[in-house]
Amino acid sequence: MQAATEIEFRTQFVREPGALKSHPALVLNADYRPLSYYPLSLWPWQEAVKAAWLDRVQIVAEYDAIVRSPSTEIRIPSVVVLKDYVKPQKRVAFTRFNLFLRDEFSCQYCGAKGDLTFDHVVPRARGGVTSWENVVAACSRCNLHKGSKSLRQSGLALRKPPRRPGAEELRNMGRKFPPGHLHDSWLDFLYWDSELEA
Repeated sequence: MQAATEIEFRTQFVREPGALKSHPALVLNADYRPLSYYPLSLWPWQEAVKAAWLDRVQIVAEYDAIVRSPSTEIRIPSVVVLKDYVKPQKRVAFTRFNLFLRDEFSCQYCGAKGDLTFDHVVPRARGGVTSWENVVAACSRCNLHKGSKSLRQSGLALRKPPRRPGAEELRNMGRKFPPGHLHDSWLDFLYWDSELEA
């Protein structure tokens, strides 16, 4: 029971931007890679300090800001590394978010970004199923145009065939969509294995 709680503690990161307004900490796995790129694995500074205090993480970078208790003073961590390796999930959950990430947040018919919904390539009215291989991100305009018609009847064409993504593929896709704020101390850990420019 305790091991499961510790794993949950190590892998749970904040998805609510409001909790990360001030001094969030980038959370890296024991191999110095983020647990997640999209959403980026971040903890509020309070969680990072607590994890450091409990000796569950190593602090590798800090903000200039300091927090104090009556007996202790600590610089706020900006990057922490888990002491125990958390094995990445192999299975990718079939969710709206993961579908949009697979399709790079763009309509798979016209390439438009924003105002996305999802479309069954083979419509459900014609026996199509809700699966990775039959659902794509689509803008409202293309989705309305296609309706319950086949691709041929609608005159639309897919930019790429839909398929089930691998977990590593989806993680790498997430790297293309960094959050609005990246602290300078995070950059080396987010892109350390990127190809260098000549």
